Amino acid sequence: MKLSVLDQSIACEGRGEDEAIRDTLDLAVHCESLGYHRFWLSEHHGLPTIVGSAPEILMAAVAARCSTIRIGSAGVMLPHYSALKVAEQFRVLEALAPGRIDLGVGRAPGADMRAARLLNPNAYAAAEAFPQQIVELQAWLAGEPLHGVVAHPRGARAPVIWVLGSSDYGAQLAAHLGLPYAFAYFFADGQGVEQALHLYRTLYRPSARHPQPQATICVWALLADSDADAQHHALSRERWRLDRARGRLGPLRAPEAIAHQGFDAAERAELQAARARAFVGSPATVLPKLRALADALQLDELVVNTWAHDPAVRRRSYTLLAQGFGLLSPAPAG
Repeated sequence: MKLSVLDQSIACEGRGEDEAIRDTLDLAVHCESLGYHRFWLSEHHGLPTIVGSAPEILMAAVAARCSTIRIGSAGVMLPHYSALKVAEQFRVLEALAPGRIDLGVGRAPGADMRAARLLNPNAYAAAEAFPQQIVELQAWLAGEPLHGVVAHPRGARAPVIWVLGSSDYGAQLAAHLGLPYAFAYFFADGQGVEQALHLYRTLYRPSARHPQPQATICVWALLADSDADAQHHALSRERWRLDRARGRLGPLRAPEAIAHQGFDAAERAELQAARARAFVGSPATVLPKLRALADALQLDELVVNTWAHDPAVRRRSYTLLAQGFGLLSPAPAG
């Protein structure tokens, strides 16, 4: 089983948003030392919690600090941008970290529509052109001329494109184009994952670079030395999810403050259902759940996203996960 990381540069109450960016870089170095296969970075805009707004820049910084782990976007929200510009950025990244670059692309805005329109005034129309943008990316990343233009710098290798999604749309598109597919399991606690992966594998059209379907999912998990410790630190994300559903957004709060405040009756009812599905606890609690999920979905790789108010808690969670899955040394690129 390969293990990979999705990091979102989470802002935490009591610390500057810029610290979240630097913590992302520290986490990448830590996860490479543990033997994680990929380190992916998300793109969001206008949010006071998820402040990683430029994954391509963070990828370059990670590439300067790491030498074995694959580095990727999860993803570039392609309708905001010119496909040529994205191809140029990722060809530069490929030159910095040859054979280790993943270009995960998504169709969703990663923002509210106000921010999306500021990024691209034609946001709605651009989303409809998403499949064509991926086709153009494939050509430019491969060093081929398109519309009379070549994306430089050319090189012996090209980044690997992944289609990201949380619905049947992305699964079918990835299958049609013969590309790897990643399902955002953590968006809605896995709702729709079985159907999406079934469609992807059933409809898959082999491509020269990817003769077989390649799928993964991204789950949210938090491990600690005991169930009680993990559940305590998970309070930060639980409070954030409850607040988000009520239109309140802000940095991640400390679990001590949340425990002191408590939850009302309606919130406790919501949490009871969510906790039953969560991957939160000691290794003895969480690892069997993750293995069972991977087996049920026929996966050989899991991407894990972890939030915690304390960066040390997050690093400990990834350490316990790596130990539990027997990661002993950095995985080779590929």
